[in-house]
Amino acid sequence: MKLNQLRDLVAIVEHGSLRAAARHLDVAQPLLTRSVRTLEKELGVPLFERDARGMTLTAAGRLFHQRACAVVNEIRRAHDDIAQSAGDGSGTVAVALSIMPHVGMLPYALPAFRRRYPKVRLQIIEGLFPDVEGALRSGEIDFYLGASPSAPPAPGLVVEPLFENTRAVVARRGHPLGRAGSLKELADAEWATTSVDYNSEEDLGRLFGRQGLDAPRVMLKVRSAMSLIVALTHTDLLALLPVQWRDLALMREALQEIPVKEVLAAPGIVMIRRPDLPLTPAAEHFGDLLRRRLP
Repeated sequence: MKLNQLRDLVAIVEHGSLRAAARHLDVAQPLLTRSVRTLEKELGVPLFERDARGMTLTAAGRLFHQRACAVVNEIRRAHDDIAQSAGDGSGTVAVALSIMPHVGMLPYALPAFRRRYPKVRLQIIEGLFPDVEGALRSGEIDFYLGASPSAPPAPGLVVEPLFENTRAVVARRGHPLGRAGSLKELADAEWATTSVDYNSEEDLGRLFGRQGLDAPRVMLKVRSAMSLIVALTHTDLLALLPVQWRDLALMREALQEIPVKEVLAAPGIVMIRRPDLPLTPAAEHFGDLLRRRLP
C-alpha cells in the first residue's frame, strides 16, 4: 500500500468524482482509476460503488476512508511542521469556530496571524462541535474553539475550558421593543435561534421559564451567523447572541442590544483538540492569538 493510493482515495471522496479528483491532483484520470483498483485488489473488497452519478463509498470504503484521512492529514502536518520550523512558513491551518470567537476573537487574531504567517492558507469553518467532531478526529481540522458541547466528547479528544460566557438580546436598530427592560416585556415577541448541539428552542424556553413566563415563539432557525444577522436586520425577530457581538463594528451599525435586566447565561467557551496530534507551529500560534482575547 502506497501513500499516493491513500491520497487518491481521499481526493476522490472530497471532490466527488474521478474527473474532479484528477483535476485537483493534476494527474491523468486513468492513473487515478488504476490506483483505486490496485488498492481494492490489495484489500480484497470494493471501496466504491460506481454509477452514472459518480462514485460513492461502500461500507468497507467508509471504514477505510476514515483511516486514510488520518494518515494523509498527518503527513500533511509533518510537511507543514518541517517547512514552518525551517522558516518557510507555508502550509495549511484548519479550525472550526462558533459564533462567539467569530465576532469576539477572530477580528483581532486574524491580522496578527497574517503578518506572522503570510504564506499559510487558513481555513475557518463556522460550526459547533458535533458538526465537526469527525473532521477533528480524522485530523482534517486542527482544533475547535467555541461553545462547549452539552455532553463531553468521547475518549480521544481533550477539552480545555477557557471562560464562562453570557448572552444579550439583540434586534435591529429602531426595533419597537428596543427599550424593553426585562424578558417579561418581550413575552409576545418572535425569535430566531441558531443551531447548537442541544435544542436551542428549549434553551430559550428555559430562560423565560425561570422568570415564570411561557416559552417564546421561535419563528426561524438558522445554522450560520450570517443568516441570523440578515434575519435580524430585516425583520422584527429577536435573538440571543454572545455579548462579544458588541465588539464588532459591522454588527453595531445594523443591530442594537435590548437592555434586559436578567443575566442570560451562555455555554462556556472551550478549545477541543486531539492530544496525540501535535499542532503545527502555525496552528499553535493561531490558537495562542485567539486565547489572547479571553475576557
